[in-house]
Amino acid sequence: MTRRHLLTGGAAAVALPSIADAQPNWPDRPITLVVPFGAGGGNDITARTLGQFLERELGQPFVVQNRPGAGGEIGINAVADSRPDGYTFGILNTPGLVTIPIERSPRWSLDSFSFVASLVDDPAVIGVHAQSGIASLADLITAARREPEVITIATQARGSTSFLSVRMLEMAAGISLTPVIYNALPPGVLAVAQREVRGAAANLGEALVMTASQSFRMLGVMADERSSLDPTLPTFREQGIDVAIGSLRGFVGPRGIPLPILARLTAAIDKVSKDPEYLEVCRRTQQPLRIMLGDAYVAHLRDADIRFRAMWRQKPWI
Repeated sequence: MTRRHLLTGGAAAVALPSIADAQPNWPDRPITLVVPFGAGGGNDITARTLGQFLERELGQPFVVQNRPGAGGEIGINAVADSRPDGYTFGILNTPGLVTIPIERSPRWSLDSFSFVASLVDDPAVIGVHAQSGIASLADLITAARREPEVITIATQARGSTSFLSVRMLEMAAGISLTPVIYNALPPGVLAVAQREVRGAAANLGEALVMTASQSFRMLGVMADERSSLDPTLPTFREQGIDVAIGSLRGFVGPRGIPLPILARLTAAIDKVSKDPEYLEVCRRTQQPLRIMLGDAYVAHLRDADIRFRAMWRQKPWI
């Protein structure tokens, strides 16, 4: 499949003929929205929020189907293997979409999908127990240099945003930490509260929701600039560590979906993304929006693929 064909799955399709010309009945039944992680996480919140608003635009419910496992691969498989009839999509995210084909050989690649739009870009953070004695990123780095591989950090699967954020911090600061893998963020945050681990890596939006009543101190955000979710939180770069990584969640379908369906769906997402009510719900649920339609979304993924392949060559995470 050529890059030109891949790019037709997004914003460029908006100008194509009306859905009525080729798919007069779409959608005429509920649409499945696969989430490759458990209920309650960031992808799940994004799926359920957007699904409610798309139902208003398209007249059919979006049924969220959680398919966790294998670092997201099981859910991604479900999207890639589905019929390209416009009734199965997924809220898929980087880095998994990019890193899984780097670290192993799944039965799909980036060319296996129709990329409709990116939705949310949630930067990574690392936090510790508020009474851990670590008050800053500099404190964490100093402690890790003093005791290599002693400081434990809760993460999700290898190749996930949280796991790779720890690896990138190690590479940038010249330290060695010990990631402890949990199947979801909530158990990792609980492990910090119960002093089973020294800290946890997460996405900022998820951390703000899940640690509101916990004794959890975030040491910084791994982003190019401070996040509107918490402008008081400094970036890692401000603290001398040149690291930026996050979870970019997007609306993705299998390759081969009819272009008129993609056109209508892209237009619907574009409209919803400008709806004040939707924007307010995303603000309350800590979802930092980053809407990129079609071509722009694909270009971002291609750039991420280059960057993570370079990182893999330098220091494989498996």
